[in-house]
Amino acid sequence: MPRPPEPGGAATLHRVYVKICGLREPGHVAAAVEAGADAVGFVLTRSSRRVTPERARELAAAVPPHVLTVAVFAGESPEQMREDALASGVRAVQLHGDHPHEDFTALRDLGLTLVRAGAAGVDLRCGAFDEDLLIVDAPRPGSGEPWDWAAVRGRPSGRWMLAGGLDPANVAGAIAAARPWGVDVSSGVESAPGVKDAGRIGEFVAAARGAATG
Repeated sequence: MPRPPEPGGAATLHRVYVKICGLREPGHVAAAVEAGADAVGFVLTRSSRRVTPERARELAAAVPPHVLTVAVFAGESPEQMREDALASGVRAVQLHGDHPHEDFTALRDLGLTLVRAGAAGVDLRCGAFDEDLLIVDAPRPGSGEPWDWAAVRGRPSGRWMLAGGLDPANVAGAIAAARPWGVDVSSGVESAPGVKDAGRIGEFVAAARGAATG
């Protein structure tokens, strides 16, 4: 099963892992890869950023092996997620929201990287649901609103990404405040809701990496 690199300590002492989510167009996928993103996400649940499994497969096919391709779900049944993940050809599945432990167990045999994403109030131990990666989002997950990132500093463990309200201008400060292993962004690199901006994608990755080494 493909696995991300091991965490290297505090965010200021290692290369921050960067995931760009909600991609829909080949040009924006290419921009994320060229900027140095570690993972790209395709939304397969109800959203303005939704793509079909077939479209996700087309997009994922252009992504090099060192970049993790992620199918994002929220509320679908394990059966539906299994079907769509296999159809999309991704290497990871992200379960966003109140998915029970059993949903992760039901997908484990696929051999894909499992990602759990939820609000800061959930169990913040990466692996608590047998997932490989954890995303800690805002109190209103998916809102794209900035929040008190420092409130989670020192609480999550393992491979965990900070999300919620991040953009090129604030990601360095958010990393300094929360000390995450990685960061995840969607609306913060858009020029309009659901419309990614290649320039902002590049700026975000550069800012995140600058925070890791500064």
